[in-house]
Amino acid sequence: MASTTATQAILIRSARSDNPWVSFLVRRGGQFVLSVWVLVTAAFLMIHLVPGDPVRAALGMNAPVELVEARRAALGLDEPLFVQYLRYIGGLFTGDMGTSMITGQPVADIITTRLPATLQLALLAVVLVLLVSVPLGVTMAVATRGGRRRGLELAFATGSVILAAIPEFLLAVGLVYVFAVSLGWFPIAGNTAPFALVLPVIALSVAPIAVFSRIIRVEVLSVLNQDFIRTARAKRLAPRRIYSRHALPNAMTATLTLTGLLLTGMVAGTVLVENVFAWPGLGTMIVQSILTKDYSVVQGIVLVYGIGVLIVNLVIDVILALLDPRSTIREA
Repeated sequence: MASTTATQAILIRSARSDNPWVSFLVRRGGQFVLSVWVLVTAAFLMIHLVPGDPVRAALGMNAPVELVEARRAALGLDEPLFVQYLRYIGGLFTGDMGTSMITGQPVADIITTRLPATLQLALLAVVLVLLVSVPLGVTMAVATRGGRRRGLELAFATGSVILAAIPEFLLAVGLVYVFAVSLGWFPIAGNTAPFALVLPVIALSVAPIAVFSRIIRVEVLSVLNQDFIRTARAKRLAPRRIYSRHALPNAMTATLTLTGLLLTGMVAGTVLVENVFAWPGLGTMIVQSILTKDYSVVQGIVLVYGIGVLIVNLVIDVILALLDPRSTIREA
């Protein structure tokens, strides 16, 4: 048995050394699993780090002792900490994320009900960011290449800095006042009326568009000065082909490194924007749960947000490896 295990270990090490992709996937997969474990542990300890009795805080100081004790027993908070930890991890594998301290409703059901609205808002915002920032960044790079159009470059830089500095919350309030209250073009809150997504998506997308378009412009300018672009021009290739097939893919390789930070930063923006527009997603739910001290729900939503961030970073790492396999081989 020992010799068989040793042989398997040797074969795994040999496969990793022969194929850098195996090493890359093993390394990234291990980092992902470790990060998820740390996140799950931190989420579990959230309730136990709250000063005082979280059940008493959730039910109120005037709640009967019998009700508090019954709720603690129902939540399993009267068991040893290590037993609670093992039960919590085991429950996650079966989709059990605990129970609300206030309503007694399963946290997984609450998240399942609210998650689609948040995903809808976030995905549409990401699509809008890509559709606007990529063409804008490339266009500005081409228009201002070689120090041309200094006025346009200054206007673009100033405008993007100002837009990127506006907090999502403040921008959302301004959009509501102008386009919903004053002009009446869009609904003020909720997601039942037509075009209810327009203002929340814009509020969530403006700052990332400003930042992302500046990054793309800088990267495209750097690529346009490379020798292979000069060679493509010497071959008299069409400008559209040069920019779309040669400049943009090489610029996106470096740009995607920062895209993960940009997208994960939208998580906090989603929470703020959802609360301005009373959007029925996880953002409004986590604020309501914090106000009512329903820490079980807060724990579950934080875990979902955290795993979402880790998945985004993992996907971007894989995309970068696919776009630039040489870097993967070097790291392996």
